[in-house]
Formats: sequence, C-alpha cells, structure tokens
Amino acid sequence: MFTTLRESRGFTLIELMVVIVILSLLAVLVGPKIIGRSDDAKVADAKVQIRNLETALKLYKLDSGNFPSTEQGLQALLTKPTVGKIPNNYKAEGYLENKSLPKDPWGADYIYLSPGEHGDYDLYSFGADGARGGEGKNADIESWNLK
Repeated sequence: MFTTLRESRGFTLIELMVVIVILSLLAVLVGPKIIGRSDDAKVADAKVQIRNLETALKLYKLDSGNFPSTEQGLQALLTKPTVGKIPNNYKAEGYLENKSLPKDPWGADYIYLSPGEHGDYDLYSFGADGARGGEGKNADIESWNLK
C-alpha cells in the first residue's frame, strides 16, 4: 500500500550523464553528415528547376517557332512578350504550371541568354556564392552541362 522512497526513485546522476554522453556522441558523429547534405540538396534542386524551365522553353518554341530572346527573358514563359519577336500562337495561360518564375535555391534569379554561347540558349545559376565560376557548392549549375 505505501511505497517506500527506494521504489519511487528517479534516474541517478550517473544514468543521466551516460545518456547525455551517448546523445553527444551521436550528435558529433551524425550531425556533420546531415548538415553537409543540404548543399547537395540545393544543387539537385537547381538542376531540377533548370530542367523544368528547359521543358517550358521547348513548349514555348513549339508554339512560337523560336525561343524567347534575352530581352524577353524567362518572363516570356509567364506572359506574352510585348518586345522583340511577338509569338502568334502564345499559350494564354503561359508555360509554367505555378504561374511564377522560380528563384534558384540560394534566392537569386536564373540567368537566361538567347541566343546562348553554348546553344540556342544558356540557362544557369551561379550557385551558392552567387559569382561566376567556383567549385563544389559554389560551382555554376549550367543547362548545357547538367549531369
């Protein structure tokens, strides 16, 4: 009926310290591997967005006969251009499903040039550093160089 103090005791200080040490070891060993993956995920996301923009650009070309000019830019995928060569068969709802131009995973606009130096158009992101060139997470993600 009555419980003794011994039966209702909580964790000892030693038991708590052991748990804290184990959790600290897990954080030290696993944490850096998880944190480093966010950069890889952003690069993969940029590649997917570039591929989606390329699909929209190809649909635009099918309807209008040419890719948007640099002056018209990627905005031509959302609204019918009013400068340069105006397409006759422009799709009224535009060519992007979510009705907005995506930013790259680092919050910058994608760069679009048409005609491009590497084909009909060049579409790229400057990567994490926001500057031309770079290596690793700072490398440019380029439509003509996707893997």
